[in-house]
Amino acid sequence: MEELIMTPVVRKNQSWLPDVFNDLFDTNWMPRVSATAPAVNVIETANDYRVELAAPGYTKNDFDIKIDEENNLVISMEKKEEKKEDNSEKKEDMRYLRREFSYSKFQQAMILPEDVQKDKISAKVEHGVLTVFLPKQTPEEKKKAEKQIEIL
Repeated sequence: MEELIMTPVVRKNQSWLPDVFNDLFDTNWMPRVSATAPAVNVIETANDYRVELAAPGYTKNDFDIKIDEENNLVISMEKKEEKKEDNSEKKEDMRYLRREFSYSKFQQAMILPEDVQKDKISAKVEHGVLTVFLPKQTPEEKKKAEKQIEIL
């Protein structure tokens, strides 16, 4: 029996803000906001695999799901919230020491098992959870996928 391996592809983030600034503003007065990746569940049933991603507040328009050139399932989500400030009051005498924008972006890539029917992958967002359905090939479809090579 083949074991399912849906391994996340690790992408390293590079911080351009020096640690001295992080240390300066990481105080009790101004605590650091921790950015975490959404929780991901991978489920296997007799007929399919399912990837569940916790995404409260996101809609289907915030997601992009694709299979890349390396046969990875890539789930991306991005949400921008623009808040316009009241311009009736001039704020020339102030400056930001720290400002956190309401913007979040996440991307997760997972290696697909060989028995996934790529043309039948589907997804839905419901109750704050994105679920990606990855149907397995049936034994008949596996047999059809086999190809006899003629020797010349």
